Amino acid sequence: MRQGFFISFEGGEGAGKSTQIERLASKLRAKKYDVVVTREPGGSSGAEAVRHVILSGAAEALGPRMEAMLFAAARSDHVEQLIRPAIERGAIVLCDRFVDSSRVYQGVTGGLPPDFMETLEKVTVNGMMPDMTIIFDIDPIEGLRRADARRSSGDAPDRFEKETIEMHRQRREAFLSIAEAEPDRCVVIDAASSPDEVDDAVTEAVFGRLETRALANGKKREEVP
Repeated sequence: MRQGFFISFEGGEGAGKSTQIERLASKLRAKKYDVVVTREPGGSSGAEAVRHVILSGAAEALGPRMEAMLFAAARSDHVEQLIRPAIERGAIVLCDRFVDSSRVYQGVTGGLPPDFMETLEKVTVNGMMPDMTIIFDIDPIEGLRRADARRSSGDAPDRFEKETIEMHRQRREAFLSIAEAEPDRCVVIDAASSPDEVDDAVTEAVFGRLETRALANGKKREEVP
């Protein structure tokens, strides 16, 4: 049985994470990997129940601390009901947002204390950190333009898309700071490139990491997909 592998995808609004996750999932499945595609907030029945409350803005009035706790409750259910079982059976899990979004959105721009965020993260993740995180980097103005273009006619921006451009810029810098601090886990990809160019960069990064792990586990090069 193949060893499970957990990849999270992070970045600002309109960075194209969902499109690239689906492309990568198709390539991995073609190599006969068991692939699970999921998202946050959401991904499990309990977490999906919380998703609408958060993205609709209904929790905003409760303040960033309560919002962070709602994300944490959703994440705990997501990890234990979906992510951990998938990893334990040897699947590759592709998750659209995970702990780094909480670090950035509730921690950095939400102004919550680092010790509070670290404690909350430790309890909710319970050891299930991503093996690899791909951070899609894009200028916030372009990202928001893309997000607006893909939105269905009549739909309003979600809780986070409607915030100020300065806040989006702070989040971009925060994601890049995480990547700089954790280079063994994080890979930054230029999301302003064409979808095909981004696809190529994601494919190279992920399959390169899988090959490195397989070789470290003693497989011959020709056995690596």
